[in-house]
Order: sequence, then C-alpha cells, then structure tokens
Amino acid sequence: MTPTPAIKIRPAVEADGLAILACLTQAFAPYRNYYSAEAFLDTTLCPETLKYRMKNMLVLVAVNQSDGLVVGTVACNVVNPSEGHLRGMAVLANWQGAGIARQLLRHAEAELRLRKCSRVTLDTTEPLKRAIQFYERHGYRPSGKIGDFYGMPLFEYEKELSNESNKA
Repeated sequence: MTPTPAIKIRPAVEADGLAILACLTQAFAPYRNYYSAEAFLDTTLCPETLKYRMKNMLVLVAVNQSDGLVVGTVACNVVNPSEGHLRGMAVLANWQGAGIARQLLRHAEAELRLRKCSRVTLDTTEPLKRAIQFYERHGYRPSGKIGDFYGMPLFEYEKELSNESNKA
C-alpha cells in the first residue's frame, strides 16, 4: 500500500482560486454528461461564483506539502444555529483514494463543531455513486429531502455531529 502523502488542510486564500477551479472541474469532468450546463457550472464554479463562495463559506484546501499543489477542496458554512452544510468536495483524480477526502471532511466537520453545529448536511446527485458511498461510510444518511438541481434530483444527506473533538 502506498504511504499517505504529506497533506496540509488549510483555509483557502484568493491565490488558490485557479487551483480550486481546476480541482473542481477535473474531479467532476467524468460526470459532465449527467449534468445540464447550468448544473455543471454551479458545481464546478467560475471565478465570480468562487469569489462569492469564499466570501460566504469557509473554503478549505488540501495542499501537497512537497510541491504546494492544491489536490482537494471542500466548503462549509453554518445555515442555522445548529446546522452546518458542506458543499463542493473534490479531489484531483490522481490523488483519489489517498485519504484526502477523509481529511477534508474531518476538518470541515471540526470547524462546524467549533461553530456549535450539532448537525451537518450536504447535497449530492445520483451519478456520484462513489461520493455517496464515501459519505455513507462516514456516517451520513439520506434525510429524505429531494430537491431539484437544474432538472435533476438533488439528495440531501445528514449526519449528527458529536460533541467530542475531532482528530483532524
């Protein structure tokens, strides 16, 4: 088994913008044909929507410590006093399976705990089967809420956050 690379999870800064956009685009490219143009753009963002997200959410990046490459990202925010929400989890294809998504998830959940959230939600689509399995392995369950995401079903998943500190 390959050793886990040295990755640092940190808040994104403006200079990370192009790398975040590239990560989102590459990670979701295999699913492009399942999404309408609007849905794909809403998922992969553009410079303006990324700037908005960075203003309104905490965007985290996973950075390879050996070369500074942004290899993954996720965003989180508080949607009400007890609930946090995750959005835009992505890991570059050649870094998938190295534990980076797990590290990003742990850091985002820890941040939401610090902000007093007791519950976290995320939305996903049916084509993202591997992501759904990942979230289920990490304690997320379907809430039963299904929204419309530019003409495709958007499934909400939820998880209760314990009060114990997170070993991120």
